[in-house]
Amino acid sequence: MTTAELSRTAEELGIDVVGAAPARPYAETERHIRERRARGLFADMRFTMAQPETSCHPERLLPGARTVVSAALCYYAAAPEPQAGEGLLPRYTWSDRYAELREKLDALGRRLGGSYRVLVDENQHVDREGAARAGVGFYGKNTMLITRRHGSWVVLGTLVTDAVVEPSVPLELDCGSCTLCIEACPTNALDEPGVLDSTRCLSYWTQSPEPIPDAYRDELGAQVYGCDICQDVCPWNRGIEKRRAGEEPPAGAEPVVSLLDWLEADDEELRERYDRLYFPRNDPRYLRRNALVAAGNSGEVSLAGAVRPYAAGDDELLRDHAEWALARLNRGEP
Repeated sequence: MTTAELSRTAEELGIDVVGAAPARPYAETERHIRERRARGLFADMRFTMAQPETSCHPERLLPGARTVVSAALCYYAAAPEPQAGEGLLPRYTWSDRYAELREKLDALGRRLGGSYRVLVDENQHVDREGAARAGVGFYGKNTMLITRRHGSWVVLGTLVTDAVVEPSVPLELDCGSCTLCIEACPTNALDEPGVLDSTRCLSYWTQSPEPIPDAYRDELGAQVYGCDICQDVCPWNRGIEKRRAGEEPPAGAEPVVSLLDWLEADDEELRERYDRLYFPRNDPRYLRRNALVAAGNSGEVSLAGAVRPYAAGDDELLRDHAEWALARLNRGEP
């Protein structure tokens, strides 16, 4: 299949950006992962960093693998202003766009024929490196994969196949002298351009099994999961709101959540409703922890009644965050 044929097929399937590269090792990426892991920059995260001997070797992911097809699906939609007592979710979690991309790549694999394997949001493959090699995008200083038309507002996925697809041309683009994402990060997690220090990243702390450090709780504001700050300020992401004007989020998309609901819903309900999110051991107490921080930042004294039981409870993690939230609420501070 030629690159032109691949692009036409992807467009028919509703894939926004696509490209292909030979199934060869990602030697430099593997070296970077090992170096940064040794420096402690990944904290306790595992994901694709846990086994670079697998995730950086697409040629090992399928017998006879010849081509890595990388795809991007834009998820941008305008964000509503949160109301009192609401928490914010990052755009990529509003709905399960990974599941949508997985289906589209499976359909693409059937069109290509032969044997194939679809990997979307899985630990066995470094999707960003495959996408960069395939010309889908380039690495930004915020470590995100930035596409030419949709910026970094995309989810990525991979199709490893034994079919022969003409390689795409990598993008000869970069961030130039721009440092807006570095300057905007409130916790200095991007001080080394192109390298993320996860131990300082707000998104990491919303997914960590450890207590959120006091110094970072204020910076989370109403955010109950993830963080979009470095994407919000990126010049490559400007204009997307005009190009996507009138395009509604998928049915059931959830840009904001009720903090009261997160604090009062039972565990099984939260677990089922947010199975699209990663949180440690699939334990909803970590979602409640995040909601307690957002409640403390909200200034909504009416939430105190839902916070108090956690401050008096036996769960040390939740008690600590609830006490912090009540101290803020009792002072009437936002």
